[in-house]
Amino acid sequence: MKIYRVGGSVRDELLGLQVTDRDYVVVGATPEALVDKGFRPVGKDFPVFLHPVTQEEYALARTERKTAPGYKGFAFHAAPDVTLEQDLARRDFTINAMAVDDAGALIDPYHGAADLKAKLLRHVGPAFAEDPVRILRGARFAARFGFTIAPETMALMRAMAASGEVDALVPERVWQELARGLMEVAPLGMFRVLDDCGALAKVLPELQPANAPFDAGSANFRALQQAALLNLSLPARFAALTGTLDEAGAARLAERIRVPNDCRDLALVYLRHAATFARAATLDALALTELIQGADGLRQEARFLSLIAVAQLFSPEPPAQAKSAAKRLLAALAAARAVDAGAIARGHAAPQAIAAAVKAARVAAVMRALGAL
Repeated sequence: MKIYRVGGSVRDELLGLQVTDRDYVVVGATPEALVDKGFRPVGKDFPVFLHPVTQEEYALARTERKTAPGYKGFAFHAAPDVTLEQDLARRDFTINAMAVDDAGALIDPYHGAADLKAKLLRHVGPAFAEDPVRILRGARFAARFGFTIAPETMALMRAMAASGEVDALVPERVWQELARGLMEVAPLGMFRVLDDCGALAKVLPELQPANAPFDAGSANFRALQQAALLNLSLPARFAALTGTLDEAGAARLAERIRVPNDCRDLALVYLRHAATFARAATLDALALTELIQGADGLRQEARFLSLIAVAQLFSPEPPAQAKSAAKRLLAALAAARAVDAGAIARGHAAPQAIAAAVKAARVAAVMRALGAL
């Protein structure tokens, strides 16, 4: 039995990046042998085990064979006679197909280290074409590292997109890779690669309508890049990405790729009120109060703060004026939330009278807050 550290941790170590997750491949062993050593089996599709002390993942060396379309259409073979080189051959890119043995020696049968130095993403072998998720991963890695897709790999990705292989992608995997790509420092790079290989219009048609040219300078992509520079949250970045769609289009996209509720809701609420947010610099106290109430800022303060951040990304005003508008929104939110609705309610009997009195108190509070700016 031999154990090798593999994959992303080896790549990141060579890049001088912080290593957080470590994965291992076990060669020459059986599941029973690992269980006897205290490892706990957790893999559903193939033998993966958790180390009894570190809880890190250890997988038996395996090969795979394509059996059906999509990323789930594979049959795996794990046995003691599967070599490390065979296991590494099934990986996506050469920079992820390296290993380190227990003495710290690098094992690099597919020249991943050279591609790291050249800042290239190159597929390991023809099996790359069997898994459409690898198109998304390639686009994400390009955004993460600022690497270029090798010409032969881009040609393969284009052929995969043209053949319809990407149509077999399941929504959850699309969102998983998209979400990770959105959180990169330069997420726009992911969309450039997806467009270049012809996958963007198929995977995210709401963002890339058929026959429409890709425009990296469009308002939503500029907003997304700015959101990344400001290190905004994933929901804010998704709202930026969809900020030029209409509400129905964003809802379709969110439903189709199973976007989590927090990301979907922020995007939809922003689009519902985008025109009002764009006029925040000139809104009076009544309009600001109605915006806060309409966007549920009284109950969901954190989400309203995110709405303000997204609105700044799309503001048509110069930076100084956009900042002033955001300041007005923040002051109005704090003032409206400070009103004691319960105390006001105790002074009225009819529900309509209570609602009117509470709203009037909030408008008055917002007016005072604006006057103090």
